[in-house]
Amino acid sequence: MSYGIEVLVVETRGSAPREAGARMWVSAAEVHGTIGGGNLEYSALKIAREMLFSSEERRERRFALGDSLGQCCGGSVTLQFTKTDRAEMSGEPRFHVVLFGAGHVGKEVAFILGRLPCRLTWIDPRPDVFPATVEANTRVVIEEEPAWMVDEAPPDALYLVMTHSHALDLEIVERVLKRNDVAFLGLIGSQTKAAKFRARLRARGIDSSRLVSPIGLIKAGKHPAEVAVSAVAQLLARQAQVLVGGALKGMTRA
Repeated sequence: MSYGIEVLVVETRGSAPREAGARMWVSAAEVHGTIGGGNLEYSALKIAREMLFSSEERRERRFALGDSLGQCCGGSVTLQFTKTDRAEMSGEPRFHVVLFGAGHVGKEVAFILGRLPCRLTWIDPRPDVFPATVEANTRVVIEEEPAWMVDEAPPDALYLVMTHSHALDLEIVERVLKRNDVAFLGLIGSQTKAAKFRARLRARGIDSSRLVSPIGLIKAGKHPAEVAVSAVAQLLARQAQVLVGGALKGMTRA
């Protein structure tokens, strides 16, 4: 087993570099994840490595993010330090992305999502297009009929469709739109492609109002990495809206 210290942000007040629930894992030789960098993280690393060589199992400490720490955020962060096996680290991914397509843009999207707190299901019928290794949060599915995987996705998943075939894109989009529990559906392509898809869906009696196409938070260039960054930013913006909406509902009930 690989033992280390899990550093968890349990509470924030005011401005802070990371949100509650952010975590990192520290061993004598490795660091995975981040709680925001800067002197806060440096101080947390020092405490974690002190705990590694002591009998202390858990500690909690509040940090004021002011001049004494060399940071000007102005808020405060409470960190919990727990000695644990890395495999036992807690916490669930914040969202689930279903990505159809392992072409140039698909690879860039998967690379970015592999480093975010999410679960990724990555689907393509071509086994030779996937990289040799993927991140731990990524499940690769080689499926001759990719559209079938729509039915296996969990509720509130976010879908990105960017396969090698427009016909396959349309089949997947149509199947996703038949579900009523979809958080986001994005289709790669131009305004012309989007218009044609909406016309074909309308002819089949399918409401395409939930389809987002072209994808991307900003009008980026056409380089695969630029498109991927813009698309993932759009997913994150969507999730931020969901979190804010949930928080407002909670305040209303209170």
